[in-house]
Amino acid sequence: MTTTLPRPTTELSADEARRIALRAQGFLGAPDRRSGVRGVLRHLGAVQLDTISVLARSHELIAYARLGAVGRAAVEEAYWRRGQQQPPHSFEYWSHAACILPIEEWPHFAFRRRAYRNRPHWHHDLPDGAYDRVVEQLRAQGPLTATELGGAKRTSEWWDWSGAKVAVERALMYGEVVCVERRGWKRVYDLAERAVPAALLHDALDDTECLRRLVGLAGRALGVGTRADIADYHRLKGEQVDAVIADSGLVPVTVEGWAKPAWADPEALAAPPRGRHRTTLLSPFDSLVWERARTERIFGFTHRLEAYVPRPKRVHGYFAMPLLSGGRLVGRVDPAREGRTLVARQVSLDGPAAVPALARALVEAAGWVGCTDVRVERLDPEELRGPLAAELARALG
Repeated sequence: MTTTLPRPTTELSADEARRIALRAQGFLGAPDRRSGVRGVLRHLGAVQLDTISVLARSHELIAYARLGAVGRAAVEEAYWRRGQQQPPHSFEYWSHAACILPIEEWPHFAFRRRAYRNRPHWHHDLPDGAYDRVVEQLRAQGPLTATELGGAKRTSEWWDWSGAKVAVERALMYGEVVCVERRGWKRVYDLAERAVPAALLHDALDDTECLRRLVGLAGRALGVGTRADIADYHRLKGEQVDAVIADSGLVPVTVEGWAKPAWADPEALAAPPRGRHRTTLLSPFDSLVWERARTERIFGFTHRLEAYVPRPKRVHGYFAMPLLSGGRLVGRVDPAREGRTLVARQVSLDGPAAVPALARALVEAAGWVGCTDVRVERLDPEELRGPLAAELARALG
């Protein structure tokens, strides 16, 4: 009779887990400027997209938070192909949410494309013949936006897609159509057979192979995480994680104060995390704070996007950006722009120690988006206004 011995488990302190998570997400140690924005994308494995633009769109803020004041045009160039003669670096698909993903991961989302093809129910009805029409239109005319395909909406309501938009989005989910380029903020749709490199254009991997890869990628991007953390990264089901995690390359660990078992990237355990902590404002859609329970567990910080909360019920503001400093989340800023002034409409801080970090973060962000001044409106606690004003004056020179 063969006895299976339990796998050895590493024990981590809560502080070690926090530092491992920060390094895995690119916030501890010197940033890899040589690989730039594309390196950030490949390191994270997914960058969430969203239509909201305050200081900048979220996908721009992700690169900025890790690399500093990288040119915004460079961010766009790194994510999206410009012209059909260039090979794509990435594609858009459903991961944690609508995300931009490294093009080399196309084969590993075959499991999701298959699931969408077998999906019995859709929220939008597909008009007869619309699917075939958009595919043939793309085949005949080349890459097109939804507007060029016949219009994106039937009415001004945000949810009321036209038949062409429903059809091309369905084709994108099935994998027959792909988006590897944008014009302005409009998706440019193309046939996958024309846009995706031939070596990657296949659905040959079975679900197990796809899931094993995505679980491994999630574990490396998180550094350390529970089953729920890992599942949330690419929005997998818990049972899908369970089926492959033993063969994903991740190793079991226990973390002080975590009620549930965890898994870690062995490379993250090979050397203790060291280096300078990044001080920055984070997009509410940053993968460091994607999962609320994880953010509370690691940082003791409750994070919630309030853009879709009615104004009277908002606590921290429309687009409250967490303030990261010294490896901890120490406050929030709800920003806006008025001409050349970055306006902090609402600020909350943990205490006086966070004031210098807030001033640095506001001035750096202002310079990045072309502002020359900073104005703070509501501040909690209000007694920090004097010290903050002094720090801002010093930082602005």
